[in-house]
Amino acid sequence: MYGLYDKEGILRFVDSDKDACIAYAELFELGSTNYCLMDLAVDSKNIKITNLDQSQVGNNN
Repeated sequence: MYGLYDKEGILRFVDSDKDACIAYAELFELGSTNYCLMDLAVDSKNIKITNLDQSQVGNNN
């Protein structure tokens, strides 16, 4: 599994195929100096799922 991160460190694309990640970067005209391609762990036992449902968080205003 590969993840494509932009230069800001934000995950933009995940795929099992390295070439698909590179094609995604090319589609959005991200030069090779503007992204990082990382091999991600595929061990599902170590993956933590976080619920980001905003309705569970109190109002910060």
